[in-house]
Amino acid sequence: MTYKFVKWFNELGKNDVGLVGGKGANLGEVTNAKISVPPGFCVTAEAYKYFIEKTGLSSKIKDIIGKTDINNLEELMKNTSEIRNMITNTPMTPEIEKEIIEAYKELGGKDYPVKVAVRSSATAEDLPDASFAGQQETYLNVFGEKDLLVNVRRCWASLWTARATAYRQAQGFDHFSVYLSAVVQKMIQSEISGVAFTVNPMTGNRQEIMINASWGLGEAVVSGKVTPDEYIVDKSNLNIIEKTISDKNLMIVADPNSERGTIEIEVSKYLGEEFVKKQSLSDEQIVSLCQQLIKIEKHYGTPQDVEWGYENGNFYILQSRPITTLNKIQKEGKDTAATNTKKVLVKGLGASPGIATGKVVFVNNFDDVTKIEKNTILVTTMTNPDMVPAMKKSLAVVTDEGGRTCHAAIVSRELGIPCIVGTKNATEILKEGMEITVDASRGVVYEGHISLGSEDTEKSTIGTTPLVKGALWKEIAPVTATKIYMNLGEPEAIARYKDLPFDGIGLMRTEFIFTDHIGAHPMYLLKNHQEQMFIDKLAEGISTVAEAIYPRPVVVRFSDFRTNEFRGLKGGENEPIENNPMIGWRGVSRYISPEYEAGFRLECKAMRKVREEFQLTNVYAMLPFVRTTAEVRQVLKIMADEGLSSSLNFKVWIMAEVPSVVFLAEQFCTLVDGFSIGSNDLTQLILGADRDSEKLSNMGYLDERNEAVIAAISHLIETARKYGKTISICGQGPSVYPEFTEFLVHSGITSVSVNPDTVANTRRLVASVEQKMILESLRKLNK
Repeated sequence: MTYKFVKWFNELGKNDVGLVGGKGANLGEVTNAKISVPPGFCVTAEAYKYFIEKTGLSSKIKDIIGKTDINNLEELMKNTSEIRNMITNTPMTPEIEKEIIEAYKELGGKDYPVKVAVRSSATAEDLPDASFAGQQETYLNVFGEKDLLVNVRRCWASLWTARATAYRQAQGFDHFSVYLSAVVQKMIQSEISGVAFTVNPMTGNRQEIMINASWGLGEAVVSGKVTPDEYIVDKSNLNIIEKTISDKNLMIVADPNSERGTIEIEVSKYLGEEFVKKQSLSDEQIVSLCQQLIKIEKHYGTPQDVEWGYENGNFYILQSRPITTLNKIQKEGKDTAATNTKKVLVKGLGASPGIATGKVVFVNNFDDVTKIEKNTILVTTMTNPDMVPAMKKSLAVVTDEGGRTCHAAIVSRELGIPCIVGTKNATEILKEGMEITVDASRGVVYEGHISLGSEDTEKSTIGTTPLVKGALWKEIAPVTATKIYMNLGEPEAIARYKDLPFDGIGLMRTEFIFTDHIGAHPMYLLKNHQEQMFIDKLAEGISTVAEAIYPRPVVVRFSDFRTNEFRGLKGGENEPIENNPMIGWRGVSRYISPEYEAGFRLECKAMRKVREEFQLTNVYAMLPFVRTTAEVRQVLKIMADEGLSSSLNFKVWIMAEVPSVVFLAEQFCTLVDGFSIGSNDLTQLILGADRDSEKLSNMGYLDERNEAVIAAISHLIETARKYGKTISICGQGPSVYPEFTEFLVHSGITSVSVNPDTVANTRRLVASVEQKMILESLRKLNK
């Protein structure tokens, strides 16, 4: 049968974006390159166009969008919802319906009807400079003719989600020149799935492949619902350089109780407890997948972002698109990744936020305006109206003089370009033609091309109306009075999680920086005159996180190694051997000891460098394993000596892990700005139960919901509120027990800090609890 509105994958190639969108065109291209792709067809963009014009929807949509303020989120959501409802509720035109059903029968063959995935493919997506990734929808395990027709219309409707509409507006695309194709693809019931990049997107290293993998269907990885395993592979010899095996708690599978649809299920229940921590891809499978990835990249001649699935011993490519957010510098035909060695050249006032990298051009008067070209940064004593044409062409502006209301500041904000004013000596320190990175969010100019987060992040912060982006558009997160913070270990992991709906980092553990980036005992480094290396590495790790989420706060916990863990570092052989390191020489008691005080001072110097040199004033301090008020007074004096004193923009918290902090809560309130309840240690110390004891754990002794622990936490929250202190929690409890989180919110906790995989669910839970509390209060008032 000859189709007007349907095209098979083998009829398509990468140049057919206008006909079937980026996803459809790339699936056709990969199919014809003889790479394993599940078979399928595309309902063309012409079908969508014909549908909305034939049914009269086109003029109605234009009318609604014409009177919509795209920057008004509430109005945008309301009006785009109305458009989607119109599309999904309008019957399919007979001409298109007939072709879709005939193609579906042909796809199913003797197995008809078959399950398919219906994916949206916009004609402006997967372009070299705009990926549109995640802007439209995908529907899995679609089964039967009626279900297929419904989901094709749902795909068309997804062109008009709030996030897709806002993204088009921000990228400068005409809303009515972008159409949508629906990709209908035979469903692969992936046992393992994920995403891969044929270049390391974190470093720009083109000799490395990065693979993310987890159990079940790929939507769990793509949507961020699970933290996948991560593998880094050397492209030249397929050696696996690095593995990060995550706890994969959730997976998405076909609904066993229905012919269609999917369900989310715990990995431990579906596959078994051992699969939560098990490596999802074997080393042999990693190599096999890399071979396909290399073939795809060679075919396209450019780095690719690939979605893949594994079923019955075979890898299938579900999608391939060019990587659009790769930070790189082209120089003499070679790619040079941005450096992370940060040298601050000048500092001033951030007058118009954003980040830009380019070459310095001095503009002293109108005659110099013509010197400004693409990829240049204007540097001057102070701008004047004659310089506006040059400012329009500049990536950023840096001035010696001025404040946040000066000419340079006002015009830069109007133009939406980064601007730093009041540096005092930028025209003296910077040199014509020098490459610099301007971080106008914090008022810092760095030497060279510095990676301060993904390009996506940088673009989103430029201008006076930042884009709402990432996970926030995937799911408009509810606003909560109780702050939702996130726990973080490895600094580099922030790249995966920065778009989750959290309000800050409630616990950043420095121990990962000690082991993975420094590798040596602080006192050993002091002895060998390598203390500056320690300071620089620790500062770099902290700043990686603080930069990525600025201005959201990052609460950094100073080192909380126990003696046996410190002994594992290079030069740590002099650490004492303790019978029970868990309750031994750790935390604040270590900092004030003559044997380690100098090491703690290095930690303080690193934090001061982050705050003062890099101007990352969103970094706060946390003191672990506090026992007495006397030791807190002593450690606060050491911190003050190192330039870290509590102020309006610097807070010092203590961990509430030892029962003495609960008993003496009022006294501690006079010394610090807040508490973070370490519910794991607090539980074991209240109940006298070793948290490493599997026997006691199985008997229920290590449960934060124990009435004695609840009583202690209630008292601490009440006391902190009485004294106006911040009270948070960073143990496992809120991540595991929803009812425990509900108790905390009812008690009046300031914030809860949870694991990345539970951030979104915790925010929804907290919002629900708060709304319930408001409703109950109103009911009492109305009685």
